[in-house]
Amino acid sequence: MSKSPTLLEQFRSFCFQNNATDFEEAVNYFAVFGGMGWSVDMSRNLDELIEEKILKNYRYIHGDIAKITQSNTTHHSLLSAIAIGDRREYSAFKRADAVREDGKASIKFLIDNGLLIRDVSQDQPVDENEVVSDKFLFTQPFMRFWFSSISPYYKGIKEGDYTEVKERWGHLQYEFTDLIYNQLVMELVKKNFPNDPVEKIGSYWDKNCEIDILARTKSGKVIAGVCKYSKAKANKSELTKLKEKCDQAQIDVNVFVIFSKSGFSSELKKEKGEAVRLLSLKNLTTLMDNLKPKELLVNTNKRY
Repeated sequence: MSKSPTLLEQFRSFCFQNNATDFEEAVNYFAVFGGMGWSVDMSRNLDELIEEKILKNYRYIHGDIAKITQSNTTHHSLLSAIAIGDRREYSAFKRADAVREDGKASIKFLIDNGLLIRDVSQDQPVDENEVVSDKFLFTQPFMRFWFSSISPYYKGIKEGDYTEVKERWGHLQYEFTDLIYNQLVMELVKKNFPNDPVEKIGSYWDKNCEIDILARTKSGKVIAGVCKYSKAKANKSELTKLKEKCDQAQIDVNVFVIFSKSGFSSELKKEKGEAVRLLSLKNLTTLMDNLKPKELLVNTNKRY
């Protein structure tokens, strides 16, 4: 099976196809429609587009997705569990009420058929006896949106009643883009080490600790990072907490990275240097630079 395009490749294709100019707006629309090759008019309200393109075409889209999933209820339950949960394998089994053997078989099917990819912790936990559950990522943002916000509410949607799905999306929407941002920040981190390329990057987690970004460069430097999306500026305490997490996980770090959508306090700015990198939304928008026609992905999905 051919390798799925990376999230960055999908994002740049989406931005080129839909003439995106505002980064935050592009991420919001990409989190819903990304990966499908659909044209999206971002001058229109997102909720209106969801109703027009997705809810009103539910039967057709469901039919297309069911061909991939073979209408298997375990597959659908696991996909929804991963889309709305912490993405951990055993948490998903529990949420989907799937026994381990069936869950493992279902996960293998979903990976083999290009819906999911496995996401592993970037380092081993301090306790060698601790079993760290893998996580999963959807290969296409739209599929994550579908199984979090559309598929579980199919009964009302089929009857033309969108009340439940709109209420659910209203609660979910605020933090829904965080995962997309995390993945794009990792792409930005790669760009920030041109002379010592990042060879491995992802997140770290064990039963007591999670680190948003953990990477290793070609020379062996270890990079640890945190992503903040609140409206408040990131302050020095974020750096302190990140260092504490790395100490707890017994990870020796050479460079700390803090991404903040809302900027940084003057105290934190004083820490900036080779060992502390501060990345803002302005830095992240460079991922949209120099979009070219050759980046438009060929997509065979039906257009809605």
